[in-house]
Amino acid sequence: MPSEFTNTIKRYSRELTIFVVLLLIIAVFSVQNPMYLDLDNLLDILEQASINGFLAIGVTFAIITSGIDLSVGSVMAVSIVACGQLAVLNLPPPVVLVLGLLLGIVLGSLNGLLITKMKLQPFIATLGTNSILRGVAYLITGGWPVLNIPRPFRNLFQIEMLPNIRLYTVYLILAAIVLAFILKKTSIGTYIYAIGSNEEATRLSGINVDRYKIIAYAICGLMAAVAGMVMLAKLGTGEPTAGQGYELNAIAAAAIGGASLAGGKGSILGTVLGALTLSALKIGLVVIGMDTFYQYIATGLIIVVAAYFEVIQAKISHFLSRRAQK
Repeated sequence: MPSEFTNTIKRYSRELTIFVVLLLIIAVFSVQNPMYLDLDNLLDILEQASINGFLAIGVTFAIITSGIDLSVGSVMAVSIVACGQLAVLNLPPPVVLVLGLLLGIVLGSLNGLLITKMKLQPFIATLGTNSILRGVAYLITGGWPVLNIPRPFRNLFQIEMLPNIRLYTVYLILAAIVLAFILKKTSIGTYIYAIGSNEEATRLSGINVDRYKIIAYAICGLMAAVAGMVMLAKLGTGEPTAGQGYELNAIAAAAIGGASLAGGKGSILGTVLGALTLSALKIGLVVIGMDTFYQYIATGLIIVVAAYFEVIQAKISHFLSRRAQK
């Protein structure tokens, strides 16, 4: 029993560390300003973490394959304006929802095809589609926002399941559970991890690497579309400018959560905790009256520190393995 407990602690050491950091952040900001612990402020943290959480969960799949997706903000924007216009046409909300999800899958798969079939580097492919899709979002609306989103569509995400807990928070929890199961308990997840760890060895073992890369990016697009529909329902308007810079927050949340930017490592639980931590930090800076521009500095520093933490871990593991061999 003790050894099983110890193994569990080791297995989830990164997630436990993030959780402790999250508690420390809450404690530090609440000491500086007790208003930080107000219910409305905590709900703001949860709301901001929810939208970023959807994006970050998707990006985690791309990062685990040793890739990246810089287009999630633009996929989000296209989903917002496209679903907004469909909703304004009074299509049944479930139909708009399904079409929005399919749109996200198609756009994500497009990134996967560019990377696998055209042999583009993920950074270049998704940087290109980021610009293309942003232009598409503007073209769909002519640069104008989509206004007066019908209440029935908004209710798909905005209804309170519990006091002050919106339905989209429940969706985030369900998405995290389902995708964590796929990643940890199915062959899809096994192959995605294997691709990130050693793509060539995975290919030589007979695995269709291209197929599982496309699946990873399709999931990334799907989650970006969900994030877009959540924002559309929350604001009641669809802005083609929405989602700009959100890819940085998503990557930061995944990196905080332990997703190695070198690939082959990451977890959905860690990513969700990373999104909560990032949200708690950003809102904390606002609550204590610090200029919002510092949020960008904090986000960039977090990515650098999280990446360097992986380097330190690798050096420690290498050192311990050499000691063990002697």
